[in-house]
Amino acid sequence: MTYFNAPRLSRRHLLRAAGAAVALPLLDAMLPRGFAAPSTFKAWEKSKVVHPRMMFCYVPNGVNILEWVPQTSGEKYELSPTLKAIEEHRNDFTVLSGLGHPHSQGGHSGADTWLTAANLKSKPGADYTNTVSVDQIAAEVHGRETRLPSIQLGDMSGTGGAGHSHTLSFDINGTPLPAENSPRRLFERMFVPESAGDRAATLKRFAERRSILDDIAGEAKSLDRKLGVNDRRKLDEYLSSVRQTEKQIERMQSWVDRPKPEVAETGLQLGSQPGNAHDRPMWIDVMLELAYLAFITDSTRVMTFEWSREAGGYGGGGENHHELSHHGGDAGMLSKLAAIDRFHLSRLGRFLSMLKSTAEGDGTMLDRSLILFGSGMNSGKGGEHSPKNLPTLLAGGKGLGFKHGRHLAFDQDKHPPLSNVLLTMTQRMGIESERFADSTGTMSELV
Repeated sequence: MTYFNAPRLSRRHLLRAAGAAVALPLLDAMLPRGFAAPSTFKAWEKSKVVHPRMMFCYVPNGVNILEWVPQTSGEKYELSPTLKAIEEHRNDFTVLSGLGHPHSQGGHSGADTWLTAANLKSKPGADYTNTVSVDQIAAEVHGRETRLPSIQLGDMSGTGGAGHSHTLSFDINGTPLPAENSPRRLFERMFVPESAGDRAATLKRFAERRSILDDIAGEAKSLDRKLGVNDRRKLDEYLSSVRQTEKQIERMQSWVDRPKPEVAETGLQLGSQPGNAHDRPMWIDVMLELAYLAFITDSTRVMTFEWSREAGGYGGGGENHHELSHHGGDAGMLSKLAAIDRFHLSRLGRFLSMLKSTAEGDGTMLDRSLILFGSGMNSGKGGEHSPKNLPTLLAGGKGLGFKHGRHLAFDQDKHPPLSNVLLTMTQRMGIESERFADSTGTMSELV
């Protein structure tokens, strides 16, 4: 049950009233008011839209790789102890081991490069240089038809700092796109109608932004004639970002007067807090429920979800995820880390079940939804934070040509780049692209 309306009592208050220093039982009135109840959200029976969609789910700090990677490969592989948490979906996902980003430095910058494959130190004299993330390649095309080109979710809002990003998404210039961590704000953004006053204020804000961009463009033209070659190149990069912003404003204006989908908040625990260890399971569940609703209403077709920021996060019982990732090979810490891994997979499994239980076209929502789950670092056998052998699982997309029920094992020192998987996903989303980042081709084993 929830406790939002109950009177709040503290142990100190009751001790003073009793005038005695005795241990009190934990009463309902002492629990935090935001303490989350189990979800009662129900998946819809049928989707009215038939579109490809993709979602990237990221867990920080790596995993207990010893219990994650199956010991056998191929179609008849035996599930590892950790992957047994989603055994019911065995035929709907593929496990990929040994893959990595050859140019990534690994460690806790893994979230910054998971979907970009960038070398963050590639530019001489610069401490940090990122590139476009693969989700934004897809959003550039599919976002033309949806209210929101893409949605970025995370347990911390905003963009965070270089190397410890709060988001997985980066635009064409490598600029981070801010994440949302509030279920309530996300729900309102997608489904709560705006008043006439709100719409007028929004249009005014867009007009002001356009005016500012026009001024910037005009000043840039006069400045261009006075610059050297290098400065002109930098100015061109800046102006390309300005033009991108102009396009975004134009498309947002076109959606202002289109009604939002009618969705009730029944069963959604929108008050769940990402930073509350007790709320942690419910917060992940409600964010995935909102992702499901975003897909089924075609509010967006591209999503990223950083379940926790690198060097942070909780387990299902409030365990310190980051601390356990520095296990140093300790058996007890590895056991607790594996428990967190199974907790994460159990939430993923619930999301896959929702997608699979909803009919869509001649199949289910899962058949046209690509879900990549994993981490941008590997905590390794001794707790080292390696960019090799990244835990990677791809689910869904059978209707897009993907074949599952296998473990594809690669040599972690001689392997195709993870970008090949990202390119394959992009192409199956209908994007005409022959290359992404450091890809050498598509992952033919997946299709």
